[in-house]
Amino acid sequence: MSMIPSFFGNRRSSIFDPFSLDVWDPLKDFPFPSPSFPRDENSAFVNTRIDWKETPEAHVFKADLPGLRKEEVKVQIEDDRVLQISGERNVEKEDKNDTWHRVERSSGKFSRRFRLPENTRMNQVKASMENGVLTVTVPKEEAIKKQVKSIEISG
Repeated sequence: MSMIPSFFGNRRSSIFDPFSLDVWDPLKDFPFPSPSFPRDENSAFVNTRIDWKETPEAHVFKADLPGLRKEEVKVQIEDDRVLQISGERNVEKEDKNDTWHRVERSSGKFSRRFRLPENTRMNQVKASMENGVLTVTVPKEEAIKKQVKSIEISG
């Protein structure tokens, strides 16, 4: 659970997270369009929520991506320790004989970026996708124990 209180409902907030590269949009929860980011009816997928937990061995990211295949998702690491998870769900093809009553499933592109701490092993990142859940595991380096050396005082 997050130790940071959420000011806008009962959702976890990452605005105070020093590792997050997300841009906070203070107007996103209001019913009118925000000038910060263009929105459309399919914008829910654009705001894909990702959980990030830290264990003693690794940083673990989990994203719910229902209906996506692993070929439609990209996991990339940039040189400056930035993890990027992105992908796209295409809009279903319309048939002229179909009558649509409601379109609520989201579609479009998404991209999330996270700056990783210095103690990560960037060359050992693993990603897997099972039942629409993407799991990215970034192993941590072992903490180097500081050695204390006593110095004899002369005189």
